[in-house]
Amino acid sequence: MVIGIAGGSGSGKTTVAQEILNRVGADRIAFLQHDSYYKDLTGLPDAQRRQVNFDHPNSLETELLIQHIIMLKNYQPVQIPIYDFTADRRTGETFTVYPRNVILVEGILIFAEPELRKLFDVKIFVDTDADVRFIRRLYRDITERGRTTESVIKQYETTVRPMHLEFVEPSKRYADVIIPEGGHNTAALDMVVARIETLLK
Repeated sequence: MVIGIAGGSGSGKTTVAQEILNRVGADRIAFLQHDSYYKDLTGLPDAQRRQVNFDHPNSLETELLIQHIIMLKNYQPVQIPIYDFTADRRTGETFTVYPRNVILVEGILIFAEPELRKLFDVKIFVDTDADVRFIRRLYRDITERGRTTESVIKQYETTVRPMHLEFVEPSKRYADVIIPEGGHNTAALDMVVARIETLLK
């Protein structure tokens, strides 16, 4: 079973994914994050790198993610790239994800890609207010990714918000389940986990 978790940046997708992993058991789930598949910008001049729109589907190597999901479905392990967000490049190292009965895929744009969307048996969209998402993103980018407040605000205005409206929000219509408020919605998480447990049995 392949489960997709989508939603805007800072919506709480990762929290929902972690709750599922904790409750169902990480040893029973193969977990993939679309963020791991950002294209390597090594060799690109700084001026050009600053122009890259990281919120557009073209910034991600989705074909590789699709290939990896298909391999896991065929019970083959995969090597996931490790991405360095502070330098906008792949580290050259990978980590191994082994096949499991449940494959969990998390990412902002996973429902915006038709070929990727076809692989999901269950599609979950985490729906959170824009102001909450922005505050969470601001905090994360400053503390984890070495960004300044000004750069986060500029990126939000120039790419994050426009791409959310163009790609992420419209992709909500493909969801089987919409979870308002993400990881804080205990009732919705209880239902999702119960469904996974039933299918695993």
